[in-house]
Amino acid sequence: MANFEHLSVLKAGAIAWIEWREKNPLIEPDLSVANLQGDNLRGANLQGVNLSKVDLGDALLVRANLKGANLTGANLRGAKLMEANLSYANCSISNLSGAILTQADLSHANFIGSDLSYANLQGAVIADANLIGTDFSSANLTDADLGTAKLHRSNLAFANLIAANLISADLSGANLYEMEGMGAYLYKANLHSANLNKVHLSGAYLLRANLSEANLSQADLRWTNLKGANLTGANLRGTKLTGVKNLSVSQVKSAQNWEDGEYSRDFRKQLGLQAK
Repeated sequence: MANFEHLSVLKAGAIAWIEWREKNPLIEPDLSVANLQGDNLRGANLQGVNLSKVDLGDALLVRANLKGANLTGANLRGAKLMEANLSYANCSISNLSGAILTQADLSHANFIGSDLSYANLQGAVIADANLIGTDFSSANLTDADLGTAKLHRSNLAFANLIAANLISADLSGANLYEMEGMGAYLYKANLHSANLNKVHLSGAYLLRANLSEANLSQADLRWTNLKGANLTGANLRGTKLTGVKNLSVSQVKSAQNWEDGEYSRDFRKQLGLQAK
């Protein structure tokens, strides 16, 4: 439960909260389970604060400092967190569905099992974050930085990842059904056993990506760069591969159902397939 004194100071306004924190630098504020729904906490210093199971639904947290805060099980549904600092925060099993996190810093944060469906994370920094089992379905991650993030078994179905940075990210076992990822950077990304059915990755960079045993059926990989990518055991049924750069015959033939993929006329000849 929230400490009554701490909660009272926060409710007194931004100036009172800032002054109290400056006078009590060694006290770790406890606001757990507090009802802060819809509150204006713009620019608030909540670094390291215990906000577990707090209700911050629709709250205004623009440019708020939540670095290292404990937001386990918190409700942030629809919260406005533009340019907020959530680096190193523990947001496991939290609800951020529909939240606005544009240009926010979520690097090194823990979002295991959290709900970020329909959230707007355009331009957000999510590098090195723990996103195992996180729900990003229909989220906007355009231009987001997810470099080396742990996205094992995460749900990115219908998400927008156009031009996103996913270099060395772990997407093994992830669901990327109908994900929009045109121009995304997936260099050395691990997509082993991931569901990429009907994804749109035209023009994406998949150099040295691990796509082994991934479901690429009906995926749009036109004009991608697949140099050194591992396609062993991947499902290429109906996969669009025309115009792909640095794709070898041996790569394709290491996959399953490669005969049913879509290739350029010249590449079909190299594969020993009849021209369509």
